[in-house]
Amino acid sequence: MEKLDFRLSQFPWDERYRIIDVEQVLTPALVVYPEIIASNIDATLRLLDGDADRWRAHIKTAKLGYTLRMLVDRGIRNFKCATTLELRTACESGAADVLVAYPLLGANAERVREISRQYPQVELSVLADHPEQLRQWHGTRVGVFLDINPGMNRTGIAQGETSRVVRLIGSLQELKIEFRGLHYYDGQYGHVGESERLAGTHAGYDRLLELVHEIQRSGFRVQEIITAGTPTFPCSLAYKGFRSSDFVHRVSPGTVVYCDATSLAQLPCQYGYKPAALVVARVVSYPAEDIMTCDAGHKTVSADSGLPTCVVVGHAEVTPLSPSEEHLPLRIKGRNGLHLGELLYLLPRHICPTVNNFDSALLVRDGQLESVEKVSARGREAPLLHPSHPEAFNSRPVVAQKT
Repeated sequence: MEKLDFRLSQFPWDERYRIIDVEQVLTPALVVYPEIIASNIDATLRLLDGDADRWRAHIKTAKLGYTLRMLVDRGIRNFKCATTLELRTACESGAADVLVAYPLLGANAERVREISRQYPQVELSVLADHPEQLRQWHGTRVGVFLDINPGMNRTGIAQGETSRVVRLIGSLQELKIEFRGLHYYDGQYGHVGESERLAGTHAGYDRLLELVHEIQRSGFRVQEIITAGTPTFPCSLAYKGFRSSDFVHRVSPGTVVYCDATSLAQLPCQYGYKPAALVVARVVSYPAEDIMTCDAGHKTVSADSGLPTCVVVGHAEVTPLSPSEEHLPLRIKGRNGLHLGELLYLLPRHICPTVNNFDSALLVRDGQLESVEKVSARGREAPLLHPSHPEAFNSRPVVAQKT
């Protein structure tokens, strides 16, 4: 599989991004634009023929309770997440059905059981790919999706291990745990060309349907199939085998709510997606003739997708260089007039972990700062399930004073 380099080298300026009263903004800052979020949600629903029930949105990107409520208000009620904090935020924001799409064991599983009891109106389910992961859900109302490995080799049961899948479903039935369906995340095709992506995903879906048929021949019913993140969900929608099936098929893109420099390069421009979240930074130093530095290092804009970490919106002549923790040097081609204190709008290459770097986001509409919203699902819950000494979390070191 030949990997292509999906990255934008530039992105044109759009006046919708400008913050009018910017002098009071502490940088770096995460800025979200609700009108563009709404447009991206609508673009996704158009691809789904207006059927919000076909979208199990991954909330690892959205993170804000504000954004989750926007999704719910537009009819999206099915979600998936990776952490207990994301799960709790989804339940608080009006979700009807949430899958924790991550292997859970020990205290993490107990926390999901607690949340299940706290939110009985929400249908909860988890992933499993091993018998040891099943027993902990006995006697609960939590359902189970079996995780199928499409070749990404991150988690899941290999597609060819049909007998293993059937045995696990049989074990679920014996334990009186609801078998919800199959989860199939084919993220390995995100960095290949469109034709190779389509061929690769569809060949995988052919094998997935063979697995479904074998499950059915064994006397079990598959309720739901979940496929695809952002780069492959158009491939899932184009696959004829998912149409008129006797199971519910849902796709699970998450990045599309905000978009980033990678997803905009991966998805056809005719879909109409636009960046709905940017990082605002200031130029703080001028260390060399052709280099200026802004305050958006890798503790601000995630560097997990490689370099450059972002695109400077409206400045094709500026190339971000390797960041340090709080500094992002920028190489300038041909003295364009950037000056100390100038505000820059950065489009991250990977928006999901970038959003996770911020406690709060500025909501900007028509250039005006409308509100400050908490990044509700940022990070994780407190590390102890039931601390025996809760006061320890509030302890402060004792400082000796002079007498």
